[in-house]
Amino acid sequence: QVHLIESGGGLVQAGGSLKLSCAASGRTFGNYAMGWFRQAPGKEREFVSSIDWTSAFTYYADSVKGRFTISRDNAKNTVYLQMNSLKPEDTAVYYCARSNSARVTMTSSDIGSWGQGTQVTVSS
Repeated sequence: QVHLIESGGGLVQAGGSLKLSCAASGRTFGNYAMGWFRQAPGKEREFVSSIDWTSAFTYYADSVKGRFTISRDNAKNTVYLQMNSLKPEDTAVYYCARSNSARVTMTSSDIGSWGQGTQVTVSS
């Protein structure tokens, strides 16, 4: 079992930036794809971004494409999400996720391990 711990959330003004980190303990990332999801109040959890284990392939939701960048450091068992040009609609709890496969495309049903979540609030 791998434990994922997110950090880096907080309150930021619209147009600002935040960088989320997700560190794994226990079992390592291995060759699994990693991803970020988010859930806003009253809404379902949605996919944000994912990355394969080689970092050669990344995937983004249309709503964040061009503003967010996912990366990973397998030596540190850490995955990152750099968020720029933040908008109020980006406000949500952000969850780190480890897929059950190496496939970079993922949905919630593909996830084997979830982090506890970190709150991101963007004020207008």
